[in-house]
Order: sequence, then C-alpha cells, then structure tokens
Amino acid sequence: MPFDISTTRHFSAAHRLRLYDNSLEPVHGHNWKVRVTVRANQLDSIGVVMDFHELERRVDAIIGPMHNRHLNELAAFEKLNPSAENVAVYVAQSLRLPNHVMLYTVEVWETPENRAVYRAS
Repeated sequence: MPFDISTTRHFSAAHRLRLYDNSLEPVHGHNWKVRVTVRANQLDSIGVVMDFHELERRVDAIIGPMHNRHLNELAAFEKLNPSAENVAVYVAQSLRLPNHVMLYTVEVWETPENRAVYRAS
C-alpha cells in the first residue's frame, strides 16, 4: 500500500473499567485522542486517498456520541469493557470507507503517555 493518510480527533469522556476480580475501578475521565490511518493502493481521480475532511466527518460521527459521556452507559460498551483497546476496536468496526480505501490503524490515547493501537488485518 503506497499511500496512507491520518486524521486525529479528540473527545472527553468518563469510564470505569471492570477489573480482573470483577470489581469496578472508580469513575474517572480522560481527554481521549483518536488517530485513524487509512490506506489506498492508488490515488483517486483527484489525486488523493480520500478527502481529509470526509475522513474527519466519518470519525467524528463515531466519536461524537461519546463526547462528554460516561462510556459505560453507552450501548456499545454495555458488555464490552470501555478500555482504550476496545474504544479502538469500536471505532474500527464502526468506520465505513470508500471502496478503494482500507483501514490501517486506529490509535487511542487515554493520556498523552498511554496509547492502544488496533491494526486492521
């Protein structure tokens, strides 16, 4: 795949993880950062992988409903632990792309230092 593009978006949300002993950690919030990278073998008719603004809109449509929310209360995380890894999986599985564009990675930061990466197969 010779071409990649990325967009980085942000949202704020609270969560509480279910721990190994089935207890719940205290509710706490993060300023989350999400970077989505997509790939294409060839550029489209105007010479781009896809329009950056369109990629932004598609990612925003997924993360927008999570902004200023408690992730555990959202349908997507009723049974799924709202970890950074699972937020990345949720974004990846929810993203719809043009036919010639493929998902490469979804990176999710809970903090500036801690990141999870989902790599599409």
